[in-house]
Amino acid sequence: MQIKSKPDHKVWMKKIAKYNNPDLKKSIWQIVNSLVPYIALWALMIYFYDISYWVTLALAIPAAGFMVRIFIIFHDCGHGSFFQSRQANHIVGTIAGILTFTPYLQWRYEHALHHATSGDLDKRGTGDVWTMTVDEYKAAPFWKRTSYRAYRNPFVMLFVGPLFMFLIAHRFINKKGKKHERWSVVYTNAALVAIAVIMSLTIGLKVYLLIQIPVLLIAGAAGVWLFYVQHQFEGVYWERHEKWEFVTAAIQGSSFYKLPRLLQWFSGNIGFHHIHHVSSRIPNYKLEKCHVENEVFNRVKPVTLLTSFKSLKFRLWDETQQRLVGFAGVKK
Repeated sequence: MQIKSKPDHKVWMKKIAKYNNPDLKKSIWQIVNSLVPYIALWALMIYFYDISYWVTLALAIPAAGFMVRIFIIFHDCGHGSFFQSRQANHIVGTIAGILTFTPYLQWRYEHALHHATSGDLDKRGTGDVWTMTVDEYKAAPFWKRTSYRAYRNPFVMLFVGPLFMFLIAHRFINKKGKKHERWSVVYTNAALVAIAVIMSLTIGLKVYLLIQIPVLLIAGAAGVWLFYVQHQFEGVYWERHEKWEFVTAAIQGSSFYKLPRLLQWFSGNIGFHHIHHVSSRIPNYKLEKCHVENEVFNRVKPVTLLTSFKSLKFRLWDETQQRLVGFAGVKK
């Protein structure tokens, strides 16, 4: 069900404030249980490469799961929710960003814009999934409609898109960013080049690429899918800016993606996305606790693994019907 009333933002912030503080022991343990298995799996993939590349590819699946988990640590650092210390968040976030091919400070800036504008039809375009309204699509020239259809194609979105984003798009500076954000792209690129050189001199560039690319492809596809389902689901909230409201957009514009326990663990509880958008200061390991202990969150209808596949048919926002529709909705 959707929450019909517009809750007071201050009331909500006070209600969930006790979950905002990170737990140092839990944060350190999450780094250990994410990074150590990831490195171990890399070692195994290198070992089995000459024995059986199929074994290496099989190991790429759990390695990709741990890469997603490392990205969640990176994500929390970007929100300043993983450590109390700003410097600790920056250091760990930067390292996790290098491991996930993402410049920390530039991504943090763009993701903050996403949180500030999610569900606002008049402020789309940064850190979100490209979504056109039915009227915009009808009025668009042929080339734009064609590129939009290509962008929203599941194969492009889940496989071509992530590789392009992590390998190419993240290598370029956002000119709107501040100096330190632009520099984060430079030193992330430099670190990735250094890693590639070291790998070339040790295991060989071919081996490195044939291990790294499958891991990045699987992790990227999983990450994009999670982000897509979190904001493209049945009953999602979108409004024009004059009617847009932050907490309503957080709870109704972000899904509660109820995943099986193992997938919930690998995705760092990010399925509790409605809570994350209410307060991005809550570390990922406290999201479930906040959900369970606050009755109003329990009234939010979950999107399950099975029902989430319905999101693939959503392509456009119909302002008249106030819902997502497929391309067939244009003709209707």
